Amino acid sequence: MNKKSLVGIVLASVMTVGIMAGCGSSKNDSAKSGDGNKKYVIACDAKYAPFSFEEDGKYKGIDVELLDAIAKEEKFEYDLKPMDFNGIIPGLTSNQLDGAIAGMSITDERKQSLDFSDGYFVSGLSLVVNKDNADIKGVDDIKGKNASLKKGTAGAKFAEDNESKYGLKLNYFDDSPSMFQAVENKNCDFLLEDYPVIAYKIKVDPDSKLKIAGDKLTNVDYGFAVKKGENADLLKKFNEGLKKLKENGQYDKIVDQYIAK
Repeated sequence: MNKKSLVGIVLASVMTVGIMAGCGSSKNDSAKSGDGNKKYVIACDAKYAPFSFEEDGKYKGIDVELLDAIAKEEKFEYDLKPMDFNGIIPGLTSNQLDGAIAGMSITDERKQSLDFSDGYFVSGLSLVVNKDNADIKGVDDIKGKNASLKKGTAGAKFAEDNESKYGLKLNYFDDSPSMFQAVENKNCDFLLEDYPVIAYKIKVDPDSKLKIAGDKLTNVDYGFAVKKGENADLLKKFNEGLKKLKENGQYDKIVDQYIAK
């Protein structure tokens, strides 16, 4: 092999490496810039009927079906991650989750670490007692009582804020079924749950030993959540998709399956 041939081979190899390096750089830049192909990890509450719950091995409910319809409308992909509610906000703030739709009330406290979508459902807290309980007819009757609470929820926050005022004894649970059972078994005097959730449970469960006591304590919007200052594009897609669903009638169709008007 002569020197000219050897030089040609070396030059060709250098050019090939340069081209390959350039291609790799271009791919990385595209991924960093957000080319629309990202698959989001989005959490829902694992046990929160009628918003998200498992039935026959699949998850369904208002949250699950709204998210699916919005994703199809806005053409983005996601992996649904059902989990305990108390782990969702830490999952968002630690970047383990891109977003969450979990019957999450939009509050000023949560806005310190999260960004929310437009409200997608108007909810509010209800006071719930055992069917046999004739003593608690409203919030004025909970003084000195045992509260059954789900960790990290608006109901837990209400009880914590009013613990001293009413002399409450707070008992925490990881999921809604456990919280319900504590009152059904009379281990706790009352629980605080979002109105649509408890109204749905009482409606579909003929064996339920629960009843709503008095009027709603609060009114609040549920929102889709992302970490504050991040995933603005996902938040925008959710808002735009939600608006389209309300305009084309899909929103009412989904909600009406679970919440009677």
